[in-house]
Amino acid sequence: MRDHLALARARLALALAQWPYLLRTLGMVWTAARPWTLAWIGLLILQGILPVATVYLTRALVDNLVLALENQAGWMAYGTVLPLAGGLVGVLLLTRLLAYGADFVRTAQAELVTDHVSALIHDQSMAVDLSFYERAEYYDRLYRAQYHALERPLILLESLGAVLQNGLTLVAMAAVLLPYGVGLPVALVASSLPALYVLLEHRYRFHCWRLKNTENERRTWYYNWLLTDREPAAELRMFDLGPHFQSRFQSLRRQLRNERIRLAWDQGKAEAVAGTGSLLIMGGALAWMLWKVMQGLFSLGDLALFAQAFQQGQRLMGTLFESLGDIYSNSLFLSDLFSFLALKPAVADPEKPVAVPTPLRQGIRFDGVTFRYPGSARAALKNFHLEIPAGQIVAIVGANGAGKSTLIRLLCRFYDPDPGRILLDDVDLRCFRLQELRRQITVLFQEPIRYQDTARENIVLGDRLAVNGFPAVQAAARAAGADSFIAGLPHGYETLLGRWFKEGCELSGGEWQRLALARAYWRLAPILVLDEPTSAMDPWAEHDWLQRFRRLAAGRTVLMITHRFTTAMYADMIHVMEAGQVVESGSHDQLLAQGGRYARSWRQQMQGVSDLKPAGPGALDMVAGI
Repeated sequence: MRDHLALARARLALALAQWPYLLRTLGMVWTAARPWTLAWIGLLILQGILPVATVYLTRALVDNLVLALENQAGWMAYGTVLPLAGGLVGVLLLTRLLAYGADFVRTAQAELVTDHVSALIHDQSMAVDLSFYERAEYYDRLYRAQYHALERPLILLESLGAVLQNGLTLVAMAAVLLPYGVGLPVALVASSLPALYVLLEHRYRFHCWRLKNTENERRTWYYNWLLTDREPAAELRMFDLGPHFQSRFQSLRRQLRNERIRLAWDQGKAEAVAGTGSLLIMGGALAWMLWKVMQGLFSLGDLALFAQAFQQGQRLMGTLFESLGDIYSNSLFLSDLFSFLALKPAVADPEKPVAVPTPLRQGIRFDGVTFRYPGSARAALKNFHLEIPAGQIVAIVGANGAGKSTLIRLLCRFYDPDPGRILLDDVDLRCFRLQELRRQITVLFQEPIRYQDTARENIVLGDRLAVNGFPAVQAAARAAGADSFIAGLPHGYETLLGRWFKEGCELSGGEWQRLALARAYWRLAPILVLDEPTSAMDPWAEHDWLQRFRRLAAGRTVLMITHRFTTAMYADMIHVMEAGQVVESGSHDQLLAQGGRYARSWRQQMQGVSDLKPAGPGALDMVAGI
């Protein structure tokens, strides 16, 4: 018994600890849908009062009907019965109409609250550092915020409404029973307390189960994505991986399903015991009331009122406690939402920002930069030094994992180095506002996004604030070598791309890359960063683009990451990276003359190319890019 009391106190303490989340949720609802919330409260109050009117009208109707039958005075004796019957019908009709109105108000309110919570989640997802995406626990939080907490405010709102409505009705029902003895309202409450204990205990166990299985639920989502999405479809068929991932999905679902069924079975057994006790208490109270009627102390109308009031009271207590349980469990889940919204980015604007130097006079400098990705013991960069003079094209080459793409992430200030500095004209990047800094940089990422939108929109997304007209869109496409294939699309620049939506037109990998390159050109930023700009292009497309590259880059400071020497040779300066360090530097001719790593790799590549015996001007450049 002592253990049960201690457990009950612990559950009560945990429930009280959720109170701040409840208040914050109500604040969100009020902010999102103030007029609808006021209408909702008014309807709930009316719905809470009407059942009491039904009980009183029922007692009056039964007593007057019994009196009329006893007097046998003809139809005139029913003069008081008919208005009461009409009033009862009117109350029932009004109850139904109010329920329809409440459903409409809740729908409007729910839509606004859902959009408001989605906006909060989206804002926070865009505000957190990229470092959060390196941690599994972040994905667990995001998953719970998106797939659980998103709907919880609405369920919590429904539960609060039920508590308000049923609480009002219950208080009124207790007042109806009070004249028949203080013990009846006490018995009504006592008959429902075991059910409340069972409810809170189960909701807590269910919450713990969801927390424990967040990663397993994400894994089922991942396996479902593998089995249904277009991206992995070809490889799954090629290597016959479908049955393998189906087996993994079904195994996890079997585990989750069995655990969930066991929870439901335990809850059902406990509720059966609690429900039996409740019925015994109700039976005892009903027997006592019958005994009073047989003694002539109460009328049949009193018995009808008691039966209806006690039955409704028990139902209301059950609904009330169910709603309190929903509030409790949803408050537990809402803690995930608010903990997600409370995440603070480490990369933030300075308190006293300075203006970004425009145009660059000196250039970009990496000064003693060391950087490790979150959770990684290996340094991507170690005491790294690099200068990119203003107005020059600098290429970075090296093996995978050398740290090349890390330079881009640090330059865009997705991460901050520790220790070390990155300088624009001798000013640390951390002195600038993030938005202003990033507007001075345009980037072609190694794996650019394929926006499921029109070709024109895919380009102008590079700078939504630009007011250039359609000729500028065409110019950006020509600069990237994308205008020729866009012209061949069914609706030109207004053709919907991708296969996600109806009438979409799919592009090849190289065409998507050239479109992303046009997006990078569209933003007229002084710093141009290209990460593997020709990796998805065929040699002919690469050769065509390289012929125009230096002219297009004129006046910009360019940082180009590439594996292709035929691309790197167009740069003013080439730096060879290995294990987070620059090991060689110079122009293409200088590096060949040094006879180091770059020269050896070039000769190996050219030896393989010469065996193909290409013919025609520019053919060597094209084949070397293979």
